[in-house]
Amino acid sequence: MRFSIQNSVKYPAVALCFLFFVATVISCAGAEKPEFAHITISIESKKTKAAIPIDVEAAVTAQEQQHGFMHRKEIPDGTGMIFIFKRDEKLRFWMKDTPHALSIAFIDSAGRIREIYDMQPFSLDVIASTYSVRYALEVAQGYFERAGIGAGDTLATESLERLNATVR
Repeated sequence: MRFSIQNSVKYPAVALCFLFFVATVISCAGAEKPEFAHITISIESKKTKAAIPIDVEAAVTAQEQQHGFMHRKEIPDGTGMIFIFKRDEKLRFWMKDTPHALSIAFIDSAGRIREIYDMQPFSLDVIASTYSVRYALEVAQGYFERAGIGAGDTLATESLERLNATVR
């Protein structure tokens, strides 16, 4: 093989491409779906005068909260994801990499639903809470309305206690 600038650049470029590929594979391995804790919460609806159970996955850690419902194609009615924070704050959510339309309820530390918004699949628009809240509950879009849940409704006392005990 004859020495040339092309040959001396070609092989290091191949090695760099290989190293980049390996680094990408390793970093993607950590991007798997987190193992969420599953709990059942109840919301006391003023409209229906009933406690409505919802089976939720609890997003407590930063990794769980960043992943959320990303890449989920099905979210059955009566299920959801609750994001649990250590203190009340104004929260911001978006729908990047989330193919299923969702509704989000912002819930304060007393367990009261302050506001509910609909979120569109894959949207990068930020949905922000107007109030400082402790929890955000995501469900399939329209489920809150179908179940008779609205702003002003509250988490059952046992549910609020269970959520507070879940904070790590």
